[in-house]
Amino acid sequence: MTSALDTLPKISAPATRALHHAGYSTLRDLAGVSRAELAKLHGMGPKALGIIQNSLEEHNLSLG
Repeated sequence: MTSALDTLPKISAPATRALHHAGYSTLRDLAGVSRAELAKLHGMGPKALGIIQNSLEEHNLSLG
């Protein structure tokens, strides 16, 4: 059984590709990463960042 922390949340395809290209393949990988760092990735917009933050908060985690 896979945990929600072992996958990325449902975000746009460009944002998902940007995360994979930067080496982030799970929600767990994003815990503590700076929001500003992620915002620099091509394809990563405010909506995707909000979804990621909300998904992390469901597990008592957060972006840095």
